[in-house]
Amino acid sequence: MRAAMLAELPRHAIDALRANPLRSLLTILSVVAGVAAVIAMTTLGHGVSRKVETEINKLGVGVLTLRVGQRARGGKGASIEAQAFDYADVEAIRSSVRHVQSVVPLVSRKARVVSGRHNLMTTLLGTESDYFAARAWSVAEGRAFTAHEMHVGAAACIIGETIRTQFFQGGEALGALLRLGTVPCTVIGVLAPRGQSGEEDSDNIVAIPFDAYQRRVQGSPDIGTIVVTAVGGKVTPAQKDALEALMRERRRLDPFEPSDFTLLDMRQIAEASAATARMMTSLLGTIAVLMLLVGGLGITNVMLVSVAERRREIAIRMAIGALPGHILGQFLIEAVALSTIGSVFGTLVGVGSAVFLAPLLQVPFVLDADVVWVSFAMALAIGVTFGFAPARRAARLDPISGLRAA
Repeated sequence: MRAAMLAELPRHAIDALRANPLRSLLTILSVVAGVAAVIAMTTLGHGVSRKVETEINKLGVGVLTLRVGQRARGGKGASIEAQAFDYADVEAIRSSVRHVQSVVPLVSRKARVVSGRHNLMTTLLGTESDYFAARAWSVAEGRAFTAHEMHVGAAACIIGETIRTQFFQGGEALGALLRLGTVPCTVIGVLAPRGQSGEEDSDNIVAIPFDAYQRRVQGSPDIGTIVVTAVGGKVTPAQKDALEALMRERRRLDPFEPSDFTLLDMRQIAEASAATARMMTSLLGTIAVLMLLVGGLGITNVMLVSVAERRREIAIRMAIGALPGHILGQFLIEAVALSTIGSVFGTLVGVGSAVFLAPLLQVPFVLDADVVWVSFAMALAIGVTFGFAPARRAARLDPISGLRAA
């Protein structure tokens, strides 16, 4: 008889849940919300981390960037832009700083590019071919600048994918003539697509040789940015110190005078950004787990109410031979059933929400299967944990007092 009772426990549990469909549904929804929140928030957090990593890689890891800063002037807080770099600084870095793979000048401004009836505001760069290697940005079609083109400042240009799409409908662009303001140039290369970088279109770009930019566009030898790439893609503290000391010496800064330039290490920025993204993911995951615990409290509440309402049923079953273990098992099965159903639907809702929200937030969809399984296991564990106290109360019910109360 007891074996038959054990076999009937799942059926009794399901019948009890079906007897109160609204209560069971609300409890399941609380578990659904918790599991869905864990999966969706963690997935979106991983997407944010992936996007940060991608954006930093676009800037180039193992790269030091020198930029002109501010110099104090006159009264408190007054400042002006410091003296610009020049090509002598570039050559000094190449000859003085050890284990440097490339040193590239970079100047830029917004300009209108025109071709036939088409025109578009773009970012115009004046640089050298090593700049694209420093940013791990390949030339998908055509070629980079030759040494001769860079030396003579040839009227050649390399365009981004946006320019090709807008002006040539994604077709052949090599050999086409563009006009950058009043400066003509011939397209010799098309860069591989990079997509958006924040709110800026990385592919809306036209690059011309540095000398051509200085003579035909800028009209001065000033350089605003110098990009330094370390050998092996690894910047050492010694390199940073040597580079800073060299620039301070060349700019004749006193030992106690602050630097009027900034030195950015892209690897440090990458590590800091990645750490921030991981912290955000952990925070979102913690919030989601708390929501799942709230769902567990809902299971406890529902089960306690169920025990109170079913005292007569429990007493009758114990009077005809059911052991406390049978009663305990039935109520635990009810709790596990609620959490299992909630976990299944919560997983579907969480994955669906992440699929829907990832494009809206402009982050990649990065689903970690371990997160799904862990969320599912946590929901089951919470069902057992939070359902145990009500089940134990039911198992300890005195049949006689239960019949009297009924």
